[in-house]
Amino acid sequence: MMISFVGAGPGNVDLITVKGRKLLEEADVVIYAGSLVSKEHLEFCKEGAKTYNSASMTLEEVIEVMDVAVKDDLKVVRLHTGDPTIYGAIREQMDLLDNKEISYEVVPGVSSFTGACASIKKEFTLPDVSQTIILTRIEGRTPVPKEEDLESLAKHKASMAIFLSVQEISRVVEKLVKGYGRDDVPVAIIYKATWEDEKIIYGTLKDIEKKVKEEGINKMAQILVGDFIEGEYERSKLYDPSFTHKFRSASK
Repeated sequence: MMISFVGAGPGNVDLITVKGRKLLEEADVVIYAGSLVSKEHLEFCKEGAKTYNSASMTLEEVIEVMDVAVKDDLKVVRLHTGDPTIYGAIREQMDLLDNKEISYEVVPGVSSFTGACASIKKEFTLPDVSQTIILTRIEGRTPVPKEEDLESLAKHKASMAIFLSVQEISRVVEKLVKGYGRDDVPVAIIYKATWEDEKIIYGTLKDIEKKVKEEGINKMAQILVGDFIEGEYERSKLYDPSFTHKFRSASK
């Protein structure tokens, strides 16, 4: 039997993939990240399915549940928030499963960074503004490589989605201002993107810290930064009548 690592999406229960929902419905055992994954997902589990909240479990305890279930020929879903390949801590789980010669698959999900951008109705990649998206976080208890310091990354002027960092908004802003070299860069803070109690705050690097602290937001928020949020941009060549490609001739 195979372990299925499934991305539950950023919040809204319907943003799990069709494949992910089907696996969840068929699972005999579900281990879910209870501090982040909506418990509404568990309503789709079949009667009798065993559920475990991994928020109170160690890595070894999670693997032990998987190991026992597989030996009993049970279907197991490891339900992660967003997309499990981004800040999902799945590599360490998969390595231990490899050691035990237990098979697994990874089913992608909608990440909170795309869910957040959709919530503010923007596009990360605009012609002549940015064709690059940087996904990162500020250092905390989990360090980041020196070369990936926020100040260094901001110098690229790319669109940025900053995870797990709103609690350090003061340091985030300080580093970004130094990197961008200006404090009028647009910022959007999306608290609990796609959840029913989602909250969106707009500002710039100059005033966003004050706004975030006034709202008391210190967790579960995406920090989106860049000129893609507000400002001028060039029209895309994709639908430009003067631009030709294999599916369309230029308009005369």
